[in-house]
Amino acid sequence: MKKLLLIATVVLVFSCTTKEEVDLIVTNANIYTVDANFSKANSFAVKNGKFVAVGDSEEITQKYDAAEQLDAEGKTIVPGLIDAHCHFYGLGQNQQVVDLVGTQSFDEVVERVVAFQKERPSNFIRGRGWDQNDWEVKEFPTKDKLDELFPDTPVALERVDGHAYLVNQKALDMAGITTETQTEGGEIVKENGVITGVLVDNPMALVDRVIPEASLEQKIQALKDAEKISLDYGLTTVNDAGLPRDIIELIDSLQQADELSIRVYAMVSNYPENLDYFLNKGIIKTDELNVRSVKVYGDGALGSRGAALRAPYSDKPGHFGAMVTPVDQIEALAERIAATDYQMNTHAIGDSANIVVLRAYKKALEGKSDRRWKVEHAQVITPSDFDYFENGIIPSVQPTHATSDMYWAEDRLGEERVKGAYAFKDLLDKAGLVALGTDFPVEQVSPFLTFYAAVARQDLEQYPEGGFQMENALSREETLKGMTIWAAYSNFEEDEKGSIEPGKFADFVVLSDDLMTIPSEEIPNVTAEQVFLGGVQKK
Repeated sequence: MKKLLLIATVVLVFSCTTKEEVDLIVTNANIYTVDANFSKANSFAVKNGKFVAVGDSEEITQKYDAAEQLDAEGKTIVPGLIDAHCHFYGLGQNQQVVDLVGTQSFDEVVERVVAFQKERPSNFIRGRGWDQNDWEVKEFPTKDKLDELFPDTPVALERVDGHAYLVNQKALDMAGITTETQTEGGEIVKENGVITGVLVDNPMALVDRVIPEASLEQKIQALKDAEKISLDYGLTTVNDAGLPRDIIELIDSLQQADELSIRVYAMVSNYPENLDYFLNKGIIKTDELNVRSVKVYGDGALGSRGAALRAPYSDKPGHFGAMVTPVDQIEALAERIAATDYQMNTHAIGDSANIVVLRAYKKALEGKSDRRWKVEHAQVITPSDFDYFENGIIPSVQPTHATSDMYWAEDRLGEERVKGAYAFKDLLDKAGLVALGTDFPVEQVSPFLTFYAAVARQDLEQYPEGGFQMENALSREETLKGMTIWAAYSNFEEDEKGSIEPGKFADFVVLSDDLMTIPSEEIPNVTAEQVFLGGVQKK
């Protein structure tokens, strides 16, 4: 009997002392791993910033021990969320200018500008977020009131989609814009031959040249502000759709100094100096930063009638929109980028822009495999052109665009053409995956609004009844994949993130509710209660 007790004691001591030490153990959770089988688990262990085991709470706690343990109390946990298309740095910049999002009239725009200038006087007033489609009078504003209030201070107010400015006369004078100014790929809007102050797409660059450059301190603050907002919503990786070299290098330096922790997939803005540097340098990859793509603008936006359409706008006869980057330049860019290891990620809204991009991709990638080039937005597609996505081209789409545009999209496109717009399910069926994002700050940052728009295709008042063009809604599983593993795949990062599996970064989010099972109308109210990056809690 004594021998048996001794053996039992030895076994007990041995089993207690052979547990592997890890950094964190999470138990009692409702975990959607988003692995190949979309399996569930209730526990995992983390060591050195990565998942080392995923499974049942009992087996995990028997095998591992950790000083830090989290009892999730049944809460839902999903992989760290990825925004596949946003303007991360732009979000931070927006915290330093007049917020015009949600304004219901041009008078309200002016009121906000006046109040902001009174509180934080500037020698160049900037703002962003107005949308004439939200106003009772759904027409572009004019500069007259701004000229009256700010005759000696330049003003540049950016439309919510980033594809139009309203500027005053002082800004026009500084930019050298007159009725004689000629530009391609956009419009200097005039009424009766007089400049209204609205600049659509390429002419905006003339104003950009005279806007004072932000200080280094302002740039750093913008990045830190954007990180806080993003992490608060459960975003652990952001794909910034267009950055210059100096901001990419600033992000890298802040990450290396542990002053910025969010992971960034940075698309290089399509400017000669950027391409000459990055394409020659090659892919830049750290655990936090991935630079391996070029962001190109094909056309403008539908809301400002800058998207390039094959047939005229239904609500503006004779107007087709415009290519921001000419067709021959897109084709030349595709050939140049195809000769490197970089992706080409091209903004294409209108059906004309989309076919230009898809044809250029097909030609440039002939004979090449697994390049994962993306069409950013892929918003309006001619039915016969969906087939191009069968050949490894990835649609990177933003579900909230559908629910923001649904009120007026048919006015722009007509009853038949709108059927090929915001066609996420059709794109998924052809491509095999969709990468999902928000395009913030064009839309709100919340990934839960993305999820809701993808599956319910309704606004927050549950309009329209039954959903907008529901044949192109995504299932909840498809949507979660689009915000995690498929987005990771689109970045060549599927082996390191996008699911909760051993060997991958321990990026995960504890949610307030189970967004896979709650009624769809409750999805927008879901919050990220706790957010972990590499096993370290950030919220």
